[in-house]
Amino acid sequence: FTFERGRKVSTAADWEERRKELYKTVVEMQYGKIPPEPEFLEIDPLCVPNTEGRMNIWKITSGTRKHPVSFSIYAHKPAGDGPWPVVIDGDLCYGCMQNPEIAKKFTDRGIMLVAFNRCEIVPDIRNPKRTGNLYETYAEYHFGALMAWAWGFIRTLDALVQLDQVDLSCVTFTGLSRGGKAALLAGVLDERAAIVNPEASGCGGTGCYRIHMKALEEDGSEKRSETLQDILNSFPDWFSEEMKAYVDREQDLPFDQHYLKALLAPRVFFDSEALSDVWAGPVNTYMTSMAAREIWKLY
Repeated sequence: FTFERGRKVSTAADWEERRKELYKTVVEMQYGKIPPEPEFLEIDPLCVPNTEGRMNIWKITSGTRKHPVSFSIYAHKPAGDGPWPVVIDGDLCYGCMQNPEIAKKFTDRGIMLVAFNRCEIVPDIRNPKRTGNLYETYAEYHFGALMAWAWGFIRTLDALVQLDQVDLSCVTFTGLSRGGKAALLAGVLDERAAIVNPEASGCGGTGCYRIHMKALEEDGSEKRSETLQDILNSFPDWFSEEMKAYVDREQDLPFDQHYLKALLAPRVFFDSEALSDVWAGPVNTYMTSMAAREIWKLY
């Protein structure tokens, strides 16, 4: 609620101004430099059947002409003619998004379900060198995999708009775990997402760097939540290089994830958590949601 020069935020209009200050710290310090708008976006149909209930597939190519990036999007459409409300998920690599029973739960309600494989944009492997795909497209922009996967959400929505498939008044970004982190970041970067629904995104997502927890699992074993050191040891390529300086020094971070959540206001933020998923830190996540909620009160 305080501008960098000390003035206090007291209205929603003040917050709109304050939020612009926060992007460099909360987004770029954490995830890296935001890539620029792409030079182009092209759509090639791969499978567009006329049969109701069949999945539509398009290939999206975007980025720069010198280093284009291509990936496919898979759309389950409701009956009738669009545009439709849409749920976009980047976790096609998990496999469950291709399950017709899951898709039917959306299409029966008049919602289009669209999935893409974020691993086609940059690989989901432990690769601190950050080579390949979108990293080469924007080599001068130093960012991690989470930023690259968020880029995929935004380009997917660009394509659906170009195809005249989507009701822009009701767009949802969602994903699970690391996919939830990417969906959350994409929602911050793209205000067209009316609903942002990260699922079990934990450390580096909806969790809290400063607050940790321990709890008993159903089997009686004690578990703890993931820390910044844990996640950077396992996946250093997900984040900006700056975050390494705050391992075991989380209290010195100039932000925490209530700042990131607050950047979504006044849109709908729906955080899915499992109470027994101790590693994802449901207590940590609850605390940042309660802190961020103060911004929604301005609206």
